[in-house]
Amino acid sequence: MSLNPSLRDWQGRRVWLVGASSGIGRATASALHARGAQVIVSARSRAALDAFVAEHPGSQALPLDTAEPADVQAVAAQVLAGGPPDLVCYCAGYYRDTRATDFNLAEMLRHEQVNYSGVLHVLAGVLPAMIAAAAAGRPGHVSLISSVAGFRGLPKSLAYGPTKAALINLAEALYLDLHDLGMGVSVINPGFVATPLTAGNDFAMPALISPEAAAQAILKGWSQGHFDIHFPKRFTRVMKMLRLLPYRLYFPAIHRFTGL
Repeated sequence: MSLNPSLRDWQGRRVWLVGASSGIGRATASALHARGAQVIVSARSRAALDAFVAEHPGSQALPLDTAEPADVQAVAAQVLAGGPPDLVCYCAGYYRDTRATDFNLAEMLRHEQVNYSGVLHVLAGVLPAMIAAAAAGRPGHVSLISSVAGFRGLPKSLAYGPTKAALINLAEALYLDLHDLGMGVSVINPGFVATPLTAGNDFAMPALISPEAAAQAILKGWSQGHFDIHFPKRFTRVMKMLRLLPYRLYFPAIHRFTGL
């Protein structure tokens, strides 16, 4: 069952990807550009964005820091100057191994600033215009990249996991509020993807996939109108089953699987 309008024809559609300098965001921006979308990419690294534009003629680079509200609002205004986007995808993410036995408040707050508050700043900048466009018969789509780490608590995910859980809940609430306006909302829950965020992991990452494979899975999910886009299925289905376990079974299972 499709929960969202299908996004199959990208020719001429305006898309804004925040956090597109590397990893899943960059690969998704590249895939959308190849399908004819008018791609706007944002991230902190101007050099990385300029390199993307050089490789993808016709795309636009608008640098910003999602932890800086003024940055986000200024860039959102530039995006809206061309009309409300057909798709806004928040790809920005920050991840460091964190455990309660080595609690670091600055790291906790940095995760919150980039992974969650940054989304709120982007929504504040574009959502009113997108709602007005939907009322005028041109509904858009909001997509948030979360993670299977947001399903339940995991070792070494004290800072990262809660922010991703918040994104899942936020996407669900956005869907309930925006669906009747004709707008699409999706949450993307990847497993392990070979990106700069995961490069520092010191443990085996089951079912690891490339950013390009992740981008193809995302576009497939949008084309099929899915709300919950998760991949690779051989891993994410296991995580979804673990999500259903009562705590008396879940905690021992996680200890056994991770050794932590």
